[in-house]
Amino acid sequence: MGKISSWDWEPGQKTVVKSLSPLEGHEWQEEPYASPDGETIAAIVKVGDGEFSVRVNDSVWEATFEKIWYPKFSPDGRLAAICQQDMEWVLVADGETIGETTDYVWDTLFSEDGSAIATMTKSMERYGMSVNGELWENLYENANQPAFAKEGSHTAAVVQAESLGAADLEGFKRGVYTVAVDGEAWKGRYVNIWNPTFNEAGDSVAATCRTTVYAHTITVDDKPWDKTYTQVWEPVFCPKDGGVAAPVRVAGKWGVDKDGKTLWEPRYIQCLELTYDATGEKLWAIVATSYGQFTACLNNAPWGETFPTVSDLVVSPNGERAAILASNCNEDFRIVVDGTPWAGTYDMAWPVVFSPDSKAAAAKVEKNGRFRILVNGKSFERDFDAVWPPIFSEDGTKVLIRAIENNSFVRIVAEVCNF
Repeated sequence: MGKISSWDWEPGQKTVVKSLSPLEGHEWQEEPYASPDGETIAAIVKVGDGEFSVRVNDSVWEATFEKIWYPKFSPDGRLAAICQQDMEWVLVADGETIGETTDYVWDTLFSEDGSAIATMTKSMERYGMSVNGELWENLYENANQPAFAKEGSHTAAVVQAESLGAADLEGFKRGVYTVAVDGEAWKGRYVNIWNPTFNEAGDSVAATCRTTVYAHTITVDDKPWDKTYTQVWEPVFCPKDGGVAAPVRVAGKWGVDKDGKTLWEPRYIQCLELTYDATGEKLWAIVATSYGQFTACLNNAPWGETFPTVSDLVVSPNGERAAILASNCNEDFRIVVDGTPWAGTYDMAWPVVFSPDSKAAAAKVEKNGRFRILVNGKSFERDFDAVWPPIFSEDGTKVLIRAIENNSFVRIVAEVCNF
């Protein structure tokens, strides 16, 4: 599929697949998945009694399987799926198996360029992770919450490092959980541990943890902060200095600590989804300034307008702009960019996408069962039966719309200036 710059950015519409009805001989077809470049649409199909395959545009994988689930396109354009054959599971990409079959496979993750694919894996009643089909040497009684470094060289997951008998409360309180990086478990044991997160380079991992039943903190490469809290949320690495920041709850209020020291004084009812810009100078978050009043916040300065429910904070590439989805308790969704809601409410909205130059913002929305693409608050000229999130060209002047219209899969390149 190549880089975005190599895609077809000629303005206009192209019909990629004329009819999405099941091909001849197929008993049924599941929901479709579109490739990032909009040149391919795929779906799991039943090709015979107990036989399944994957339709890709108007062709079908040669290989068939007993079961197929979780199809996902990788950043490099390959279609990965988790497939069962002879009661065992394996990762498959573009119809070719990757690695050996095993007891179970789940949670497909991709490196940034798509060259590496990681999965959670169960083998011989033990759990761990695989990269491109290669399983960790050390496996555990339990493993979950996988993390994959951006460049694809390292994996991490929460693991149960020691056995626990039924109703063994004392053992639980002592701690049996930790993080394993590339299969190597940290020496520290925690009552609970969550959200392992890699830094940009992939050589450091931070996680939220419980060091005792009542004490929560952040641990970085198995070194817990000296300070503990009543609650903490997911940590983030600062690109500028490699420090770790996290939302923390102190005396009933939320703030942000960095490396165990106060960064934002605890004054919020809630604080979550911390996001640094690329420079590490700007720290964004979703905060609640009082009960039921949520908004976005930059460097501890909340936007003026608040909303009953807020989610999906997205920060622009230059760090100057941000967008959130606001709703009235999951009804009447609104898209809010730079603190100002776009016109209109929707039955559903998806996270905003910024152009690479940060000048334009786009989003997918649904109303009355129809789907639209909005750019800078204005809708494309028509709606669709289904649509995928928009993608901007590298120069930010065009937007790619991947949609289903009248049972056809269409690929539309629209000029941003025409919205």
